[in-house]
Amino acid sequence: MQAKDGNRPELIHKAFAPDALLTFSINTDTINFPLRAEGAAGIATTLVSEFAKVFDRCRTYYLVDALAFTGDTLEIAWFVAMRETAAHTMRAGKGFYRWRFSKGGDGTYRVAALHIHIERMDSVADAGAASLGTLQGALDYPWLAVDTLKQGIESLVAAQPALSFMESFAVPVPLP
Repeated sequence: MQAKDGNRPELIHKAFAPDALLTFSINTDTINFPLRAEGAAGIATTLVSEFAKVFDRCRTYYLVDALAFTGDTLEIAWFVAMRETAAHTMRAGKGFYRWRFSKGGDGTYRVAALHIHIERMDSVADAGAASLGTLQGALDYPWLAVDTLKQGIESLVAAQPALSFMESFAVPVPLP
């Protein structure tokens, strides 16, 4: 998360195994990613370098009361709020991550595989990123309770009724 949200691709190499695999399932046509990236270098390019060319002010929130940990796998719902730089829009998205960890030869655990499911991604005009700033300012980052997400979105919609579409983002994507 710090790598993608902070545009720090070098962190991918610390967190991911050199031969890690990234896959996507995307239920919207409002954002595009390659369906897979192989190796830490490929993942850094996809999730950080290429991503940062289009988006900034990204914050990905992990929904702490929407997670499951089994064996070597962690599934967690997420919500993202960011700005599409050239379009001057706020982007809101939701989905889940499935992280699989493995122990390397040096005894440290790294991400062996990451699957990102993007259920929904919407955008709205936000010149100056005022709506984005208001929303992000109301949310705990990066670990977020669903109730806090709901309250933050409700406050934003109360102040800007035109953003009522955001209410659906207060409900996490069910984990598989």
